[in-house]
Amino acid sequence: MNLRAWLRPGMGIKRWLLVVFLGELGLALSIALLLRAVYREVAVDGPLQAVIYVVTLQFLPYAIRGAILAGAGIGLFLFGSYRLVRALMAPFRPIDADQPLVEVIYQKRFLARGPRIVTIGGGTGLSTLLRGLKEHTSNLTAVVTVADDGGSSGALREVLGVPPVGDIRNCIVALADAEPLMGRLLQYRFPTDAGRPSDAAPEALAGHAIGNLLIAAMAAIEDGDFEEGVRQMNRVLAVRGQVIPASPTPVTLHARLSDGETVIGQSRIARTSGIDSVWLTPADVRASADAVRAIAEADAIVLGPGSLFTSLLPALLVGEIGDAVAASPALTVFVCNVATQDGETTGFDLSDHLEALERLTRPGLIDVVLANNDFSARTPPGSRSEAVRLRWPPTGERPPRLVLDDVVEHANAHHHDSARLAGALIRLIERESGARRRPGTVRSA
Repeated sequence: MNLRAWLRPGMGIKRWLLVVFLGELGLALSIALLLRAVYREVAVDGPLQAVIYVVTLQFLPYAIRGAILAGAGIGLFLFGSYRLVRALMAPFRPIDADQPLVEVIYQKRFLARGPRIVTIGGGTGLSTLLRGLKEHTSNLTAVVTVADDGGSSGALREVLGVPPVGDIRNCIVALADAEPLMGRLLQYRFPTDAGRPSDAAPEALAGHAIGNLLIAAMAAIEDGDFEEGVRQMNRVLAVRGQVIPASPTPVTLHARLSDGETVIGQSRIARTSGIDSVWLTPADVRASADAVRAIAEADAIVLGPGSLFTSLLPALLVGEIGDAVAASPALTVFVCNVATQDGETTGFDLSDHLEALERLTRPGLIDVVLANNDFSARTPPGSRSEAVRLRWPPTGERPPRLVLDDVVEHANAHHHDSARLAGALIRLIERESGARRRPGTVRSA
């Protein structure tokens, strides 16, 4: 079964086995010609002729002789090739890998042929999406917002002046091929309120995640170049694809409410309802060059899921990012949240999410909207959020196409299921690629 796996289409093995076989065939023919010359011309009626007669099985009919030699040759060729590949690849296989080596190689080759997908946003929603998509393609780029100002990210931003790293850390962990223990280490957060004095973390470390500190340290090692620091973290942790900050400069999010009040800071805006508009300072913040390049080369751009006003819009409001999305020939998909968020999207339905997104960026930005149509998932006790209602179409002359699918986590109605969401997106991308800016239709994925 393992041998058949090595010969599956897409492994890139059979073509080189054929080249080796042709080379060995040529070598065998040359040896046969040499033996023929020795047998007929050099060793005439001598003891060497008798040896050659036996070794070449000339006492058997041609058909039987050919079958025996062909069977032995094929068997030795396949067995030798298989053992050679194992010997060459064994040093590169993780010691504790559960999968056979052939499956690891096939998976990497399969993923390398997947679509080029750029995801834009932040928060839990983006890392959930990436965890599912990395099983379908390794051509992934996550463009992550840098507007967070709370928790460990906010503290490091204030002390070190680096962009917030929390969402970047979550995305790197979601895409990393490192061992599970490494993922747990990066997500470990020093306690802020320990039960015993011996458990207490030093005040300077309290509340900080190990991964946040590592990213900040990597930026410092790269002479303060935050983009290069994140780039090196991608490399060190063997990320499938790449995680890129929307900007190498931290930004501050501002919101104007419907009553005219202005709220400053992502953490405060997330708890506020009645948001009318949002903007960034500095207004002319530079986008990451890697992010702009990835968007231009993408087959599909996925916006969300994630907090509409505090994760998705802050990334799109970086001028060059929004311009690159609008100019890209890629299919642009908006993944709507499965539930409203208490505060910023209280009472929003599907059309409200889309209308706010296009009103604060630009009309016609979205080609397809992917929304959940399964409302049987369990709602967490005491939650004030509700499932996003499917009011459609929104106002406007040319609404995007709408695709409905079961993408919710059945144990928690507030979260997407990473596998279901990724599967729905891949099916959508395969079916819809190359069809931009068409009048809206409703389909099931």
